[in-house]
Amino acid sequence: MKENTVCSMAWAEVFPFRRWMPRVNRKTLRQDLFAGLTGAVIVLPQGVAFAAIAGLPPQFGLYTAMIPAIIAALFGSSHHLVSGPTTAISIVVYSTLAPMATPGSDPFIGMALTLAIMVGLFQLALGLARMGTLVNFVSHSVVVGFTSGAAILIASSQLKHFLGIELPGGLSFVATLHEVFIRLPDANLSVVLTGSVTLGIAVVLRIVAPRWPGMLIAMVGGSVTALVLGGEDAGIQLVGALPASLPPLSSPTWDAKIWSDLASGALAIALLGLIEAVSIARSVSLQSRQRINGNQEFIGQGLSNIVGSFFSSYPSSGSFTRSGVNFRAGAQTPISAVFAAVPLMLIVLLIAPLAAYLPIAAMAGVILLVAYNLIEFHHIRMIVRTSESEAAVMVVTFGATLLLHLELAIYVGVMLSLVIYLSKAAAPRIVSLVPNPNPTGVRHLVHAKTHKECPQLKIVAIEGALFFGAVNHVEEILHCMTVGNAQQKQLLIVSSGINFIDVAGVEMLRHEAEKRHDKGGNLFLCAVRDQVMTMFKRSGHIKHIGSDKVFRSKSEAIRTIVTQHLDREKCKRCDHGVFFELECVGSGDFCLTPEFEAANEVNEELIIVPKEIRKVS
Repeated sequence: MKENTVCSMAWAEVFPFRRWMPRVNRKTLRQDLFAGLTGAVIVLPQGVAFAAIAGLPPQFGLYTAMIPAIIAALFGSSHHLVSGPTTAISIVVYSTLAPMATPGSDPFIGMALTLAIMVGLFQLALGLARMGTLVNFVSHSVVVGFTSGAAILIASSQLKHFLGIELPGGLSFVATLHEVFIRLPDANLSVVLTGSVTLGIAVVLRIVAPRWPGMLIAMVGGSVTALVLGGEDAGIQLVGALPASLPPLSSPTWDAKIWSDLASGALAIALLGLIEAVSIARSVSLQSRQRINGNQEFIGQGLSNIVGSFFSSYPSSGSFTRSGVNFRAGAQTPISAVFAAVPLMLIVLLIAPLAAYLPIAAMAGVILLVAYNLIEFHHIRMIVRTSESEAAVMVVTFGATLLLHLELAIYVGVMLSLVIYLSKAAAPRIVSLVPNPNPTGVRHLVHAKTHKECPQLKIVAIEGALFFGAVNHVEEILHCMTVGNAQQKQLLIVSSGINFIDVAGVEMLRHEAEKRHDKGGNLFLCAVRDQVMTMFKRSGHIKHIGSDKVFRSKSEAIRTIVTQHLDREKCKRCDHGVFFELECVGSGDFCLTPEFEAANEVNEELIIVPKEIRKVS
């Protein structure tokens, strides 16, 4: 039975759809079909617009919403994530390939398909290596900054189509704005009116009828406007008829030099695609209460891009709009994504010739709305209000997106996220503690800032990971805490907050123990976690600290230190009264009060205040 269970789990890893397939019935199929049809209508104008952003013929945006969506649904873990072309991926594809080939040309298309398989291989490798948690280390501020910058770039790239002016290719963001400003008097009013009508219809429908296919209706309205104004005779350029066919078989370019040139961009797109897909899947799962497997999503996205590259698809990822609509439309299983892709194929076969009447200015109007929707204003305000460091990351990523190559901007943002994370991890919180001098029922260890400490014993708590990046910080803090009082030769570290330790951390504690010993003192540890204790034993450093210096509980540690390691003469003259659970007998020796002894026979965590039993926590 156990072997069958293990075998079943292994097959579920390879074919994850085996987990949810038993849930499929007539009711779920009906709900998935409705959700899928809704998604097919939504992606029609989106696919055309995203392909234009990527510098590809419009049909490639629709192809990318077909086969990759099916593969990602079958081999991912989310029940509601819908993959396909996205705005951010499209603009990075364009920025990666535009310097190497003319947008829309055969070499450009060939490299876009090559990017897809390279992106898929990167993603699949990360998934198989169980690196699904990588996206957790990319700050949301990076994504917000990048998408906001990408939105501005998208909008600037569509100004020439919206205004009907000619601009040189390959301009930077600043140069594009400069050229648009200079050539603004040459704008074609018919083109501007066509784009404005399309944009206006899309905005109004988004407000008054958000469930309607607003972008599709807006593009129809723009087409009618262009026809009334005179069409091509008035200088309004049209998209032209799309091929009424299913995604044709294709093959990536196998030139080693091209793969080398595309490697950096492919890795950036792979990371961005994974961040998008997993973030969207987790966002939807908060509402659906479904558990998301990050590694499985990596594998699903990787396979979808690899397979898609052989079916005329450029790099794809999870779509926030389509995934959200899919969930709200009542989708129950990933079959809804299949139902979105198959009807889309039929729609393309039927309406592709109608694209001949679609004005490029109308597409530009829709894309401007898409760009605006990318800017998460509420998240920007929240980040600015809550964290200066996160706001700095967002601003730097935003600026890098506008001024640098997009793949480099992604790397900049990711590196900044890692730097901030590591800087925080490398500075674990260290606080000085003392027993509460005015306990009310339970005697806690409290912050020593406003209370007297024992002149001979320093008690501190370390909260965080004690690894190679944190040892210098911890050493400096401990030094600063004790440098002002040379008599505090004894140091007790409450270790319950140390959730991880490595070799460097163990060696640091060993060196601290040796320094204390040289000065006539000791280092003590209490409430040590099992993982930390295991590292001490494996490294052999436990003998340098002393196994008798490591205690299970705080009360045991304090009782032993006070009765066995403090200078009794100094304690007799001390008026701080930190450890008033002890009494001095005539010989000058210390002993526990009778109440303390009796209580500790029952519970080692109890510590006695005269005439009262209270618990240390």
